[in-house]
Amino acid sequence: MRFLLDQDVYAATARFLASLGHDVVRVAQVGLSQAADADLLTVAENERRLFVTRDRHFGGLVFVKALGAGVLYLRVLPSTQHAVHSELERILTTYPEEELKHAFVVIEPNGHRIRRLPKK
Repeated sequence: MRFLLDQDVYAATARFLASLGHDVVRVAQVGLSQAADADLLTVAENERRLFVTRDRHFGGLVFVKALGAGVLYLRVLPSTQHAVHSELERILTTYPEEELKHAFVVIEPNGHRIRRLPKK
């Protein structure tokens, strides 16, 4: 799968996803560190990447303003990183990519919630 990682995502998460064989791009790598959140969602959608963030405010952009597609919201702290990575790996092997591209997924140490995105 292809991912665009927000600047708040831990480097360990980027390494973890890459170690699973995924195509991982961090926003800083492509000059988007100062980009508006709405622009990040647009870039991810245009490049057919799932957007990964630790910022809960993306839910409002996705559901209220109908921006972007496919967001993985990580509710993670350094102390819960291993558990969240395990849950993330489980999600990536359970759900097909096409389903994740049309969902907002909240990933926590003890599980996840998936919500389908509204049709555009």
